[in-house]
Amino acid sequence: MTDGSSEQPKMTAGLDIGDKYSYLCLVDQHSGEVIEEGRLRTTPEAFLRRFASETPMRIAIEAGTHSPWASRVLEECGHEVLVANARKLRIIYANKRKTDEIDAENLARLARVDPKLLYPLKHRGEESQTHMAIIRSREALVNTRTQLVNHVRGAVKSFGARLPKCPARSFHNKAPEHVPEALMVALGPVLEQIGSLTQRIREYDRELQEISKERYPETDLLRQVEGIGPLTALTFVLTLEDPHRFEKSRSVGAYLGLVPASDQSGDKDPQKRIFKEGDEMLSVSSW
Repeated sequence: MTDGSSEQPKMTAGLDIGDKYSYLCLVDQHSGEVIEEGRLRTTPEAFLRRFASETPMRIAIEAGTHSPWASRVLEECGHEVLVANARKLRIIYANKRKTDEIDAENLARLARVDPKLLYPLKHRGEESQTHMAIIRSREALVNTRTQLVNHVRGAVKSFGARLPKCPARSFHNKAPEHVPEALMVALGPVLEQIGSLTQRIREYDRELQEISKERYPETDLLRQVEGIGPLTALTFVLTLEDPHRFEKSRSVGAYLGLVPASDQSGDKDPQKRIFKEGDEMLSVSSW
């Protein structure tokens, strides 16, 4: 419960969140009987109308596009929210009779029996989510610029020429003089777009540096490690958000997916590779 009470809720809810509608299943915590089933619109207003006046309950949802705001709204209504790790819920995805209604009931029953079966996740706060969105937007522009640079290089090669090696940030300045004249009509606008993307990426870089300086001074300590730049440091801090929630430092590696996979059976315990199931943004290059 959000108020720290140890009292068990009388009902457990499973909420299968869809893009437009979400399906709800309420299960009695003691008897396991389904008390209510239905659907509601996937909007903060609809969630508030349905859950604000409800007796505090345990609500299970799956991690997804809508789960960050949904979990915050439900918690503000006084409910205990379990955000299930979708990768771990084979009982749902392996079900041959898979519907939104069945998924909602399965979530409710798993939360009722043992919340650990959901491998619950903790969403970052709204501010951290906002700052991480800037990092992800920057990464999207970087990926787009890479695709355009590769397109230009491939087109030039098809005319028997080659472009010199240079950083992506200066590509739009150095490439034009080496592009065959016959291709400039086709590639000129692309080069202009690459330049525009580079400018926007620089603006994101300045914005993120300012955010790190004003809101996350601990990034300065991380940058003392060789190879760690401002972007990687900020991404690490935003991913962990609250380091005090980890009892041991080694738990951080497991949280980020940086631990070996295991397949122990009997006397066999083979050493396997790191399974890398953490936040993919931590693999971005440092500045």
